[in-house]
Amino acid sequence: METLEQIKNRAELAARGARIEIIVNPGPSQQSSLLIDNEHALAVATFLRDHAALSFDFCSNVTGVDWLDRTIKHSTKVKQVVDGVEKEVDQITEEKIPGYLEAVYHLYSIKLKHGPLIIRMRTGNRTDAASLPSLTPVWRSAELQEREIFDLYGIHFTGHPDLRRILMWDEFKDHPMRKDYVPPDDFEWEPTPHDQVLTRAKQHYPPRPQLDGAEAITAERKE
Repeated sequence: METLEQIKNRAELAARGARIEIIVNPGPSQQSSLLIDNEHALAVATFLRDHAALSFDFCSNVTGVDWLDRTIKHSTKVKQVVDGVEKEVDQITEEKIPGYLEAVYHLYSIKLKHGPLIIRMRTGNRTDAASLPSLTPVWRSAELQEREIFDLYGIHFTGHPDLRRILMWDEFKDHPMRKDYVPPDDFEWEPTPHDQVLTRAKQHYPPRPQLDGAEAITAERKE
């Protein structure tokens, strides 16, 4: 398989105006990825699938990622005069990054037997600009997985053929895989409460009547 840099260059030439960035993964997997701008995502995806030297004809996995607002500290060396002596000191600056959501696609070529190639798209924010173009028209296997991301993360995929909840019911509010999701206190809908769920559910049970010693023993045995 070609390098990410080569694939990036090919895609930018094929989809004029496309903005593609290599996102380096410093972890053990070393699986870096291509961040594709939303406007040209469909054109780039089609190119990756159809180009003879690439032929990424199979999308094996699509997942969502939630990035909350965060602050990154940067340290730079600057020269300052300290007690009459010029010294190099660390100057700390803070960069505030607004939150956003991502959809990440893992691509393989069945025809050429290579991969994975990882591509991603990023929303404008986590609220009113939480939308991305659907890549289901390019890879049909993305259909149900984009629905899952829509359901659990709240990304709206424009152009999806059947965008609706797939795990939670239609009346459910919010998106359970978001990092700031707070589960409700009322677990009436929980069919088999257990562990912490059971403890919280008991807060909504009606108060139990006071029983004498014999009645309490009998009630415990029934439970």
